[in-house]
Amino acid sequence: MSELATIQLQSTVTSKGQTTIPKELRDAMGIKEGTPLRWKLENGVLTVRPKSKRIEEFAGLLGPPPNERHVTVEQMDDAIGQAVAERDRRSRGA
Repeated sequence: MSELATIQLQSTVTSKGQTTIPKELRDAMGIKEGTPLRWKLENGVLTVRPKSKRIEEFAGLLGPPPNERHVTVEQMDDAIGQAVAERDRRSRGA
C-alpha cells in the first residue's frame, strides 16, 4: 500500500469487544486469517498494525538453497586457510 494513500472506513464493535476489519483494509495491509495485530494507544490516537515478522520466521520459507552442500568444520577451516594463503601469495606478488 502506498504511504500516500488514505482509506477511511467504518466498523462496529460487538458486545464482546470484537470488530471486523473491512475487506479493503485487510487487502491493502495484507492481513489474513491468523495475522497478529498490534494495538497502540498514544495521546488519544489508536493505531492498529499487522505485527511484523521477525527474520527467524522466514527461515526455510524458500526451501534449501540451490546446489546446497554440507561441509564439516574441518573443511571450512581448510578452505579459510587456503584463502588466507592465496591472499598472502598475491600480496607478495608471487
